[in-house]
Amino acid sequence: MKIKSIETFSTQTICITRVRTDDGCEGIGQIAPYHANISALVLHQQIAPLALGKDADPIAELVEAIVTHEHKFPGSYVCRAVGGLDTALWDLKGKRLGKSVCELLGGTIGDIEVYGSSMRRDIMPEEEGERLKRLQDKHGFRAFKFRIANKFGNDVDVYPGRTEQIVPAVRRALGDDTLLYVDANSGFTPARAIEVGRMLEQYGVVHYEEPCPYPQLEWTKQVTDALKLNVTGGEQDTDLAQFQRMINMHAVDIVQPDICYIGGLSRAIEVARMAQEAGMTCTPHAANLSMVTIFTMHMCGAIPNRGSFMEFSIESNDWTKDLFMEDFAVRDGKISIPDGPGWGITVRPKWLEKADYRISELRRN
Repeated sequence: MKIKSIETFSTQTICITRVRTDDGCEGIGQIAPYHANISALVLHQQIAPLALGKDADPIAELVEAIVTHEHKFPGSYVCRAVGGLDTALWDLKGKRLGKSVCELLGGTIGDIEVYGSSMRRDIMPEEEGERLKRLQDKHGFRAFKFRIANKFGNDVDVYPGRTEQIVPAVRRALGDDTLLYVDANSGFTPARAIEVGRMLEQYGVVHYEEPCPYPQLEWTKQVTDALKLNVTGGEQDTDLAQFQRMINMHAVDIVQPDICYIGGLSRAIEVARMAQEAGMTCTPHAANLSMVTIFTMHMCGAIPNRGSFMEFSIESNDWTKDLFMEDFAVRDGKISIPDGPGWGITVRPKWLEKADYRISELRRN
């Protein structure tokens, strides 16, 4: 069962991949969103020549061999591109065996409780609290994540005092029974992060994501060591060795690999395994409603050390609208893992028809 062709259907924002083998099987996957057309070029130019003609079954081994081969190009674009191959191969394997990816991983199809994940900083604190309360009443979320600090803000907030305003505002709106998560997106130096963290603890916040610039593991560890609430991170990281260092030094309490950023499901599962061996929780990052949410549902249904809640974006993005034939609605705070073979979803043919198409094929001798 050799890889015969790799196809991409891309826009600037998103790229769907399709892999076919010489025995007639096929699977779909996705490259990480944003500048996805650039990642698609990397897939065809650097990844496809190393994958075509290879056995499609040992997915993790193939992916690691490719990442190792491309050692002069470490990081985001190679990992995003190879993730498009990896996720399509998992779908192909599931369809060939008549099992969901979750079942291939040893998991069980069922419901997963999710937390509503806000992406907005362009919103006033009271308005954010009211918005989250409306969504809670409609969908039954028991936990929400919202934004504090500013992205790589170096202690400079969106406007002075916003972090101190939004935390109590959201707590008032949602009441004491709702679990609160916050994301600082690398916004603070250690001293400021610890100061904010102590305020978060006073309001019962249980999840403090990426308080310091993510490459600065030593800074983040200072925050983790100083606070009682869970400090989390890892969404941006693509190097398995960096994840091992993060875990070994306990820089965070919870690791958050993003399946599309890190290079696919196989590599994200490896991070979950590392964390499990260290007695740590893995809560994968899934910040938009593209296929990364589908991938993460299957992963969370299989790993034994998953967090209590899976991330689920509450934002409506035009670029994910009408992407799938299926509808994935949150009911009573839960979402159901698709139970069909592979990922269990179908990308709309009309979406594929409008995308930029490219194919890399195995040459015949």
